[in-house]
Amino acid sequence: MAATHLSRAAFERLQAEHYDLTTRGRIEVAQKIEAARLLGDLSENGDYHAAKDEQGHMEGRIRQLEHLLANAEIIDGGEEGVVAAGTVVTIVYEGDSHDLAETYLLGHLEERTGGLEVMSPQSALGSALIGAAEGHWVEYTTPTGTTLKVQVVKVALA
Repeated sequence: MAATHLSRAAFERLQAEHYDLTTRGRIEVAQKIEAARLLGDLSENGDYHAAKDEQGHMEGRIRQLEHLLANAEIIDGGEEGVVAAGTVVTIVYEGDSHDLAETYLLGHLEERTGGLEVMSPQSALGSALIGAAEGHWVEYTTPTGTTLKVQVVKVALA
């Protein structure tokens, strides 16, 4: 199984979320279920079904976090000005003006912070950008077979 590349900040944020859900979260949901049980007939008890649904979603997120954390490989920012997983990269497509530049956080979806879109390092464009420096042009082939060219305008640590 491939490792999940995460920045230290994202890893620590996911650890904190896991701890919160397995402690406070489970206690709160258990209390909601118990309070709903006291209301009587469970077959027509909307509060009970809502609490059980909330419990199911929370347990699913806990399992997802456990998987991510168990398979995480912490990446530290690479060389300054060079695209690596965990960096924020601004690109412009060949033929476009710099006004149309796009900025992405290159990393796992769990890295998402602020308003930045996340680009997977395993995507066609993401993998082509890895190792490119500011000012360099990179070619990549889209899943539909089209070859595109982008310029790395700026690279910053996330």
